Amino acid sequence: MKVRAGIAALVTIAVLAGCASRLPVHRVDALTRFSAVRMMGAEKYAAPELASLQQAIEAGDALMQSGEHEMADSYYLLAIRKSEVVERSIAREREQEREMQVQSENERLAHERQKALEVLKREIAEKEREEKKRTEKTPQPVRDKEKEKEARSLPLHHTVKRGESLPQIAAQPDVYGDAALWPLLYRANRDQIRDPGRIWPGQVLRIPRNISRDDLAEARRYAQERPTP
Repeated sequence: MKVRAGIAALVTIAVLAGCASRLPVHRVDALTRFSAVRMMGAEKYAAPELASLQQAIEAGDALMQSGEHEMADSYYLLAIRKSEVVERSIAREREQEREMQVQSENERLAHERQKALEVLKREIAEKEREEKKRTEKTPQPVRDKEKEKEARSLPLHHTVKRGESLPQIAAQPDVYGDAALWPLLYRANRDQIRDPGRIWPGQVLRIPRNISRDDLAEARRYAQERPTP
């Protein structure tokens, strides 16, 4: 009796093992991938592809219940392939979404910069209008006196220091603030400067004021045509 019972048990195990070997082997993988792509946002980014994937799994389940395990497995394999398509579609849609967000943010920042620039332009224009009105209201004699006062506040002479040149002196803020105007100093001091490239410490140079636009243009032209001393 014990021998017969043992043989029956072995037969049962063999039958179960044979059945198990014929069950679909790709169903678990297909279901796992289906769950994974849903968590990745497939319903938002790839709804049609997700629906096709689900249909493949449902078709496999129907065939498995009918005992057509091999055919069911082919549908589960198809579902696995479809899950790969869904993953690529999700990645593509997410990248496009990110690019659109970046573009939208750049457009927003550009719009804000443009608005700030327009506000600044309006403020500058308003200040210029106010300054123009103030100047127009100021009598001409007063404006002339202001210019004369400004000219008087600037030095009329400069004592040459060691290492200085005429362009360096002309570039000083209290002289002309422009190195190219050194010919003005040279012409005003021709009585003590023979060579504009040779001046000496201690020389007291006259600084011409009340210079016309023509004088300025001529000085710059002269400086361009000759080597800097």
